[in-house]
Amino acid sequence: MARKFLYFIALLIVMVIAALLALRIWSAELTRFAFVPRVPFETLQPLRAGAYDEPAMWVARPGTANDPAQYRPEGTPTAPLGKAYVFFIHPTSYLARDHWNGAIEDKDSRFRTSLFVRGMASAFNGEAAVFAPYYRQAAFGSFLVNRPETLKARAVAYADVRAAFHAFLAAVPADAPIVLAGHSQGALHLLHLLRDEVKGTPLARRIVAAYVIGWPVSPAHDLPATGFPACTAPAQTGCVMSWLSFADPPDASLMLGANRAEPGLDGKPKGPEPILCTNPLNGGAAHDAPGTANLGTMVPARDLTTGKLTNLGVPARCEARSGLLLIGEGPELGPYVLPGNNYHVYDIPLFWANVRADVARREAALLTPAQ
Repeated sequence: MARKFLYFIALLIVMVIAALLALRIWSAELTRFAFVPRVPFETLQPLRAGAYDEPAMWVARPGTANDPAQYRPEGTPTAPLGKAYVFFIHPTSYLARDHWNGAIEDKDSRFRTSLFVRGMASAFNGEAAVFAPYYRQAAFGSFLVNRPETLKARAVAYADVRAAFHAFLAAVPADAPIVLAGHSQGALHLLHLLRDEVKGTPLARRIVAAYVIGWPVSPAHDLPATGFPACTAPAQTGCVMSWLSFADPPDASLMLGANRAEPGLDGKPKGPEPILCTNPLNGGAAHDAPGTANLGTMVPARDLTTGKLTNLGVPARCEARSGLLLIGEGPELGPYVLPGNNYHVYDIPLFWANVRADVARREAALLTPAQ
């Protein structure tokens, strides 16, 4: 009996090793199998005119009850509100594979959207107001493949975001400074907004900065098309901040593989060039910054509904070869670190206090009359 038990334990060990080996070798394939929609693309009509005049179309905006963007983690320093208005585009929260675009009414994605806005957009709530729209986002799985459905799903999502942006501009003072921010899928749509709605317009002079976070930005094929340079100084205005956070050793092949196969905003192939990396600890002034420059990480509770601002001393270094933002061993923030030591979900919480200070500093510079 004892020998049979040992054989059983040995078999279990072999099965676990085999499973781990399969995950390592076929992780990308298994991820695609789990998330890529298996249904035909459904043609969706544009939202009705004036849809974003309705408060229910916004995750966050002035007057929203229990506004997740207004959350302030324990330890947030008190300071006067700034004068800028923030337009924040949330990341992908629709994980199902039943549709290529998630419905705004989907309860699961709305719950995750609220969590993301609480953990990310809250870094910007030191300003006059934060607006964050719901939109018919492209499904998570659509970003794992290059198919015609992928571009169709993104087009639906972007049309919604564009309509929300027009409603946002109509709702804020005509001369107010504006902060633009987006994460992951939201950052992709923000790139298009910069190109289509801001570049070369009077609005461009009102942009404090654009925080295009968690999406690979090509310095050669994306950035010039936006009309904005990368931020290279902490008090620079009208520039782009962008980073993708990875702990050591990083493996960004799953995230960058499909993206590099796509054309940039200029319509040309991007290829294997390094992506844009602006260090959030020093406003893009240098590639490296020590952990002592980190003003505070928002450490979330396990259920992500609350958090505490904590000095963990997380460093940041823009790797020249890839453009990834490397954070060393990486802190223990929760169970949502993605394969490859990808801290995607924590791109903003890692540097929460620095992002908040960065916005305030750039806004002050924009509002200071030239000498």
